[in-house]
Amino acid sequence: MKRAALWLVSVVREGEVFTKEELRRAFPGVSQVDRRMRDLRDFGWVLHTNRDAEDLDPHEQRFVKRGIPVWEPGKATRPRGTIAIGAGKRREIIASDGNMCRSCGITPGARYEGTYEAAQLDIARRPVRKPDGRTPVELVTECQRCRLGARELSADLASLLRSIEALPAAERDTLVGWAMADEREFRTVERVWSAYRSLPEESRADVRAALGL
Repeated sequence: MKRAALWLVSVVREGEVFTKEELRRAFPGVSQVDRRMRDLRDFGWVLHTNRDAEDLDPHEQRFVKRGIPVWEPGKATRPRGTIAIGAGKRREIIASDGNMCRSCGITPGARYEGTYEAAQLDIARRPVRKPDGRTPVELVTECQRCRLGARELSADLASLLRSIEALPAAERDTLVGWAMADEREFRTVERVWSAYRSLPEESRADVRAALGL
């Protein structure tokens, strides 16, 4: 991992793209060099794949930003609370999340509406504020689009639980049904509202005009 970090800084340079083949040529005979490179993310290094950036091919990565200089003595100690994600753990998390993005609900291979882009699922690290004040990092399944927009996102479980306690009985029962099914069926008007809300202002004005506003 330390050698990979030095290679990124001295050869690739921040902002530049490299391929898996170039990485393997740089470290001949090193097993699982891709995984060792990914481990740098636990130390603040930012590396994008085609899951993070649409302009990258599947065999390409971009070195976006350097993090902790792990080659310096004492710097390569894994941060406390960091969760390592192996292939088995990744499959386990995605299965427990219903094999879908927990932010938008898309499933792997499904195409985003209005595009030919197929969704890919990956694991995001999400800080979650607990009722006791702790903020552990937990793992959640997200697609590549949602991960791009949620890199600094955190969750507040304590606030959510307070909101649930304040719900009227009928709305709480509705929430219980959604939680048991792990699914909510949106009405057509709600889907239309979501599409309207995502439009640029010029187009939103066209919609308001069509509604006679």
